[in-house]
Parts: sequence; C-alpha cells; structure tokens
Amino acid sequence: IAQALVESGAEIDELDAVAACAGPGLAGSLLVGVSAAKAVALAAGIPYVGVNHLEGHLYAAFLDDPDLEPPFAVLLVSGGHTMVVAMQGHGRYQVLGETVDDAAGEAFDKVARFLGLGYPGGPAIDLLAARGDPTAIRFPRPMLGAGCDFSFSGLKTAVVTHVKRNPDLEMADIAASFQEAVVDVCVAKLLDGADAVGMRKVVIGGGVAANSRLRTRLLDDAEARGIETVLPTRELCTDNGAMIAAAAWRRLHADGPTPLDAGASPTWSLASL
Repeated sequence: IAQALVESGAEIDELDAVAACAGPGLAGSLLVGVSAAKAVALAAGIPYVGVNHLEGHLYAAFLDDPDLEPPFAVLLVSGGHTMVVAMQGHGRYQVLGETVDDAAGEAFDKVARFLGLGYPGGPAIDLLAARGDPTAIRFPRPMLGAGCDFSFSGLKTAVVTHVKRNPDLEMADIAASFQEAVVDVCVAKLLDGADAVGMRKVVIGGGVAANSRLRTRLLDDAEARGIETVLPTRELCTDNGAMIAAAAWRRLHADGPTPLDAGASPTWSLASL
C-alpha cells in the first residue's frame, strides 16, 4: 500500500476509500489483502470495500471505455475461472455457463508445462503459436454446441497423448493447434450466449483475454454476426489494482462500505452479487 501511494504521488489523506479483493481465491492470500485494507481504512478513517475478483475483471473494460453501459455478455477467462456472464446492469449478473473442470488459463499452463515452456503458460503459447499452423492438428473442441458450459481437461489430455505418440511434431504447430481449439470454444460460447439472451455487445476480461488470437478471432466472428466487441487493453486483462478500484467505486456508491467484520470469501460466486 505504501508503495502504491509513493508511485501514484498521493497522500493517504487524499484517499476516499480503500478496497481489496475479498474472493474468490485462496483463503490465505485473500486474508492478507483484506486485513491490510481494513487496517488502512481504520487508520485513515475511510470506508473499506471488499470486491469480488471476477467483478473486478469485468470492470476493467469500463476503465478503457468510461461510456460503456450494459447490457452485454462477458467472457471472463482466466487461470481459475472460465464463464459466460450476461450483465443486465451494474451489479446484475446472470451466469450463462462456466467450466465444469479446468479453466482455460489452467489448460494453457498445464500444456505449456508439458511442452517445457515454463510458467505462466498463456503468454508463452501465444508467442510460440504465432509461428505455427493452427490447422496442423485437429484437437477436440470440448462441449462445443452444448450450451455455455466449458470443459478443458480432456483437451489438455488430448494434447499430451498426441505429442507422446508423435514426438517429432513441430512445437509451434502444437501450440497453435491447441490455442485454436481453446479460442474456437471460447468465441463460439460467448457469441452463442449473447445471441441466446438477445445481447448485441460482448466484452472479455481475465488474464486469457490478453491472448492475441482470442482477441483477433472475437473481433472477426462478432463482426460477422453483427455484434459489437469491447476489448480492454492487455494490461488491464491480467490481475491489477485498477480493476479492483473500478469495481469498488461502483460498489461503494451502490451499497456503501463493507462492514469491517466481513471476512474473505474463497468461494464467492459472481451470481450471488
């Protein structure tokens, strides 16, 4: 917190409120942030706001486009979560579908680790895939055409099995073909979800939303369906304090401060907001 104040050139008495991600996530990590935020709020005599991490990713788009207004459909896609959400209004969400096993970002990380590309896997696969042929290997498109739920564990297993049976394959082709399978599923489910609820605008958020192929394909496929697309800058797609602040500002004005006896919520669902 002290570092953030120094980097922003602000003084603590200039703050109107202090926010922290209160869930979902790992309980230990959440408690550290929540405890620090409450301490600052008490010391400075300002409100504390606990923010849902997924709502933070959603509000990243509003930082790039302050005039953005619901309704729209959102693809929240990260290492821990993959879901399609209909945002009817501020604070009004309908989860249309979510992953039943691995999230897309988790699949990127696991495939990248298997290929020896290190962690995090998303940027490494994105970079390598740019040199490969996305049609070289026809990996499965899990649950495509089956509503808005996702499943990526079988795709990960298919990549591992195929590479073990064909050890001489070009790494770039493997990366590009795997990435294309993930992108095909994500784009189709987001646009199908938007069509199902009659929304003509879509937004993406979360770390995987920085993927270059996902962004390009979504723009092209959405335009073909006459659907408007809003893409936050890559820097705002990955975890950042600005998105938490944006969501907190809305929550503070809509609901007021979060009680200081409110704890962290490791399983906090976006649907419960």
